[in-house]
Amino acid sequence: MNWKENAWRYLMFVFGLYFLSAGVVLIVRSALGTTPISSVNYVMSLNSPLSLGVCTFLINMLLIVGQFWLIRERRSRQDTVEILLQIPFSFLFAAFIDLNMALTRGLVPANYAMSLLLLLVGCVVQAVGVVLEIKPRVAMMSAEAFVKYASQRYNMEFGKVKVRFDVTLVLMAVILSLIFTRYVEGVREGSVIAACMTGYIVSFLNNKIMTRRMLNRLLSIWR
Repeated sequence: MNWKENAWRYLMFVFGLYFLSAGVVLIVRSALGTTPISSVNYVMSLNSPLSLGVCTFLINMLLIVGQFWLIRERRSRQDTVEILLQIPFSFLFAAFIDLNMALTRGLVPANYAMSLLLLLVGCVVQAVGVVLEIKPRVAMMSAEAFVKYASQRYNMEFGKVKVRFDVTLVLMAVILSLIFTRYVEGVREGSVIAACMTGYIVSFLNNKIMTRRMLNRLLSIWR
């Protein structure tokens, strides 16, 4: 793999981070809740002077610490590099979130139908980001990497750990919201819709549209 191909793969990953952040922000702007992975971050941002991007970065740092704890007994150099590589990408992702929050400051749905439309658009944009993130195979974001190492440590399927992880985050968001405001905010029907839909959209895009063949064609043009 030459340097141009490596550069293209990392550039694609960065584009994926941007689309992923844009999808998260559009779902937030729908006013119907947020994604499970962003639920704790969002509740923290609503109840503190910190922005959503800063809260996201802080949570990602905690997940990175958690990964080191999960592999403490069998840490390899490759694992260490993979985990440390998440730090600059987490910073970039957080910056993209705050940028998109600023760009969409005036985006307020006029009614429930517009909220649903915005939510669906956010799910599609987020799914595009996920595909662009996983296709290059250059790095993982902190949440997915945490689930990966947890599944390896406890000898469980990735999918099952992912479901438990997402449910735990939503429950934590609900608890934090009740502590801060005595009612639930940031977690609504949109959170459930996003959780159920995004995976199917990712699968469709990954297998039917944004395929490995398309990636190889783009790489051949880059070369």
